[in-house]
Amino acid sequence: MDGLSVAAIIIDIVQIAGSVIAYLTDIKDAPKECTRCLIEISNSNTLLLRLEDFLSGSTSQIWCAEVQALAVKDGPIDQYQVALQHLHAKVHPSNRMRKLANILIWNLIKEEIASTLARVERLNTLVSIALELDHFNLSHAIKDDTTSIRNALPTLQAVGDTQSLQEHNAIIEWLSPTNYPSQLHDIITQRQEGTGQWFLDSSELKRWIEGSKKILFCPGIPGAGKTMMAAIAINHLYSITAGNKIGIAYLFCNYKAQINQSAPSLLAALLKQLVQNQPEIAAPVTQMYELHSKQGSRPSSSEILQALQSVCSSYTTIYLVVDALDECSDGDGARRELISKLRELQVERGVQLLCTSRFISEVTQEFQSDPTLEVRANEEDVRRFVLGQMSRLPKYSEQLQRIIQDKITEAVDGMFILARLYVEFLRDKRRKREVLSVLEQLPKGFAALGNAYDKAIKQIDEQLPGDRLLARRAISWLTYAQRPLTTQEICHALSIMPGDKALDRDDIYEVESIISVCAGLVTVQKESNVVQLVHYTAQEYFERVRSEWNPGAQEEIAVACLTYLSLDTFRSGRCRSRGKDVFESSNIIENVGGREADKETLEQRLTENPFFEYATHYWSEHVRPVQSTISRLALCFLCDDGLVDSTAQAALTPNTNHYSVYSNGTTGLHLTAMHGLLYLTGDLLIDGNIRADFKDEDGRTPLSMAAEQGHELLVKLLVEQDDVEAGFRDKNDRTPLSWAVIGGHEAVVRLLVERDDVEADFRDTSGRTPLAWAVKGGHEAVVRLLVERDDVEANSKDNNGWTPLTWAALEGYEAVVRLLVERDDVEPDPRDRYDQTPLFQAVMKGHEAVVRLLVGRNDVDANSKNDEGDTPLTWAAMSGHETIVKLLLERDDVKADSKNNEGRTPLSYAAEGGYETVVKLLFDTGKVDVNSTDMYGYTALSRAAREGHEMVVELLLDTRKVDVDLKDENGRSALLWAAENGHGMVVKLLLDTGKVDVNSTDMYGYTALSRAAREGHEMVVELLLDTRKVDVDLKDENGRSALSWAAKNGHGMVVKLLLDAGKVDIDSKDENGRSALSWAAENGHGMVVKLLLDTKKVDVDSKDENGRSALSWAAENWHEAVVELLQSSLSP
Repeated sequence: MDGLSVAAIIIDIVQIAGSVIAYLTDIKDAPKECTRCLIEISNSNTLLLRLEDFLSGSTSQIWCAEVQALAVKDGPIDQYQVALQHLHAKVHPSNRMRKLANILIWNLIKEEIASTLARVERLNTLVSIALELDHFNLSHAIKDDTTSIRNALPTLQAVGDTQSLQEHNAIIEWLSPTNYPSQLHDIITQRQEGTGQWFLDSSELKRWIEGSKKILFCPGIPGAGKTMMAAIAINHLYSITAGNKIGIAYLFCNYKAQINQSAPSLLAALLKQLVQNQPEIAAPVTQMYELHSKQGSRPSSSEILQALQSVCSSYTTIYLVVDALDECSDGDGARRELISKLRELQVERGVQLLCTSRFISEVTQEFQSDPTLEVRANEEDVRRFVLGQMSRLPKYSEQLQRIIQDKITEAVDGMFILARLYVEFLRDKRRKREVLSVLEQLPKGFAALGNAYDKAIKQIDEQLPGDRLLARRAISWLTYAQRPLTTQEICHALSIMPGDKALDRDDIYEVESIISVCAGLVTVQKESNVVQLVHYTAQEYFERVRSEWNPGAQEEIAVACLTYLSLDTFRSGRCRSRGKDVFESSNIIENVGGREADKETLEQRLTENPFFEYATHYWSEHVRPVQSTISRLALCFLCDDGLVDSTAQAALTPNTNHYSVYSNGTTGLHLTAMHGLLYLTGDLLIDGNIRADFKDEDGRTPLSMAAEQGHELLVKLLVEQDDVEAGFRDKNDRTPLSWAVIGGHEAVVRLLVERDDVEADFRDTSGRTPLAWAVKGGHEAVVRLLVERDDVEANSKDNNGWTPLTWAALEGYEAVVRLLVERDDVEPDPRDRYDQTPLFQAVMKGHEAVVRLLVGRNDVDANSKNDEGDTPLTWAAMSGHETIVKLLLERDDVKADSKNNEGRTPLSYAAEGGYETVVKLLFDTGKVDVNSTDMYGYTALSRAAREGHEMVVELLLDTRKVDVDLKDENGRSALLWAAENGHGMVVKLLLDTGKVDVNSTDMYGYTALSRAAREGHEMVVELLLDTRKVDVDLKDENGRSALSWAAKNGHGMVVKLLLDAGKVDIDSKDENGRSALSWAAENGHGMVVKLLLDTKKVDVDSKDENGRSALSWAAENWHEAVVELLQSSLSP
């Protein structure tokens, strides 16, 4: 947490405190505790504001670190903030208790008053010390000759921090390359000041922000301003929330980016935003990266959702905003999957979800039972917008300006986009008569949008021929483009001319020139540098009219792509670095299939040629509809090995959703086969002098690639060639049939397996058969086609001992599982190399339907053990799959208390995971031993206590059979584990039993108090001290007491609690003769040093066994403020 975050938290606290003070002041004849609390809160406000002011101006990293330590989770500032929030909730005027009599109010809030008072008094002490310490940090250095060393320390620390940050950022970019914050910036900067206030003031949005309504659906007609309202809502959330406990993430779905907006990609973008600035909670993302980056794979929606759920638990509130759901593709089910996962996240983690969309039935049905707030162009907003645009128009009289506002506002009828277009109509109108004529002819009603675009086209066509042509070409490019284009890309695309061999960099269009001729239909997002049509409705309009308006556009675009790819600079082939192929270099840009590309060399090519990346990825999409008319140019490109090599390499660049299979030896025929370009493939086979079965370095043939993509006609063409071996195996022992099966292309699979020269059942290097691949992919039709063949073994095992049934169970494909187990030749309970059965895999993944199907069979052993001694029930309990646990327990042969090789039971795992319902289900069997210990001596209670699962601990204690004080092999009891990890509520539950020894020590001599003090768990220390049974000065095997550990680690609040207890030996020495003061001084904890010195009971000049004093330790470690404190106390 940085200083700015602490400052933001302080401002939030001061605001809440101000409200609390106002409310408490209203209580007449308030008790003295209430008055005292008022005074302390007021004092705290003054101190905290001074602290915030000092933070903004302080240059001392050491002092700032001390202050930041006060604001960590469960630290003094955090606890005070929580206590204030609880008190605020009780006394807020909206609370019905405010209507009660004063005496009743006091009875209801006195506990909150006591809690707040205790925390504010301690906090004020520590803040006062912090402010005093800042004085010392601004004083002179200890010694001049240590200045250079001292100055180097922050630099060294910064280097380490930078390296960690770079690694974090690299992982975050791997997770999602999309930069939605920059899009937000672009949108919000277009906002006319004051617009959207009606949206912010609406009761629906307020209830959503407050959390009384978890979902808000905001539909609107096309052009109503939904995206702007979404951006305004996001911006508002940032303005009213502070600190790192509120998470905000958002998506702007875009019709032009659908190819890269799959459900996993969109979910990953949300996850990226939630962890981007908080590396400390990014562990789930790092784990996914480590798993997938090595394999060149991407995480699934389920994996990302699981990571999201984990990350969400680090926040108190999560706000998710998804704009333009209607623009999210649903052809592949992406939209439905996204909504499903978001709803699951909302149910599991209580996130606040706001979505916008046009009125389309597929979306509105999803939200029909949720609160709805329609977005329409508000009249006042339209007026503000038009007034703000007057500076872009010729100079008009004030009267004419008012008329323009009135007429445009009247005409737009709820569509903000019309206001924007209508303003453009006036840009060249300089006389009043011309202006009024345009205003009188403004189309109205829903049909007005089409009329407005017609008028814009007319404006374009009335320009000079050169401008008219440029506008047509630019708009056609933006209409046909497969993804959003950057300013550089559109400029290069429009500047390349047929026959060009090299770029004339002095002859590239300026983006301003392009925008100026497009009648306001084209805009630039300045932050993200993306050029786009003014609105989605413009895209839809031009898709309707483009074939008539600019019939040759697709051919022109295809020619531009091929011409760019054929520039002389690319004829040398793929980039090579230091004499190596880029894929053999050690400087990684992306690891795909084990190859590594040199970042510097390849990115330099992409930077110098901005349109190259787009052209390499999408040339085929533009060529496909015009293959026959541009075949000559295409063949020249496809028959040039250098050009093909360059294109194949660039197709491996990261952050794309395109093919990543090209390798050395890729030919033009590989390209046309992969992209399904049938006409050009035929031309190459006839005229290209390219062998039809040419193999790249991985042994992949054009047939293999065509089969992988499911291009049936192209596959048919290739297998008819005399030199094509239809069953040829590549380096992974996969054939074209393997690749067709992996892609789930039934027609191609059928075509191939019916050939005599194609083997339907064989193993690749992983031991998998085509059937196994079909099952793994969930391609039911392909599975059915293969299993019905006599020459396919349905029970074959791969290198891990997995059968097709195992894969089906793992992936949760119920229909495929049913299809397989109903065959007589399929073993329903096969064991793999780890002695795990398909049931294990289904249980692990939580596939309830598959588990139900398998446990319903008598030939499936539901109590089988794997090589670690786990049973399916163990795994179900470990994962918290309640329904599956119940299904398994319904089987008579399942042992509820089965132990694995480590002696752990299902109850042990359920307790450790905090799965209350599973624990109850196991209890209900009456067959579990609650005191069962594993090989380490842990019980279910100690594991639950260690993890802080309060409800599970309560369930275990309620059995009245649990041994509360049982110790593990290290001598630790449940109390010690809970105390060490700061689980205050669990500690309280254990103490309330009256059956725990609060002074119990582990094998190292630690007590619950010393472990809690060492880690700085204030609440736990307070609970233990409140028992009045704890030995505050008990020492561990090193002679260290709780005070010694708290002082060493700089836990000021804990030190104060121990000192206030009044039973502590402040100057106690450990076995090395070191005191609490010595440890605090060595580590530079100025607040702790000040607390100890203020007791007047410490020997400041005391020496340890090495003759070192506290001052000596502080000086050696350059802790100037501490040295000043100690020297001041030593002065007579």
